[in-house]
Amino acid sequence: MSNITVDELAAMLHNLPDPMPVSFRLYYTDNGAPICYTMEALAGNYIEVDAKTYAIAPFNVKVVNNQLIVIKPKITVKKLQPGANGIACDVRDVCIVVDNDRPHIKWSITTNETT
Repeated sequence: MSNITVDELAAMLHNLPDPMPVSFRLYYTDNGAPICYTMEALAGNYIEVDAKTYAIAPFNVKVVNNQLIVIKPKITVKKLQPGANGIACDVRDVCIVVDNDRPHIKWSITTNETT
């Protein structure tokens, strides 16, 4: 084992290459759909994103003209609705299921989307 002098150590540290710059990347398909967030240099389409976006890594986004566009999620609301089809329930209480030969109101679940 050889002894290294302070001057030799300083010379080695001085000759180290500069570190690679940090680059946060979002790789995406040709349609703009996200594939992955990474700091690696991979093959394919990518845009650079900021550290906050990289940390969150949202997938409700799309890349359009090298810009990151956030896609608002649709909100679905399910609701009981009376109608001609559905489950026969007592006319006074939707929680009580009855036979079709008794007085009833038919209820079904409808799904509505809002933006």
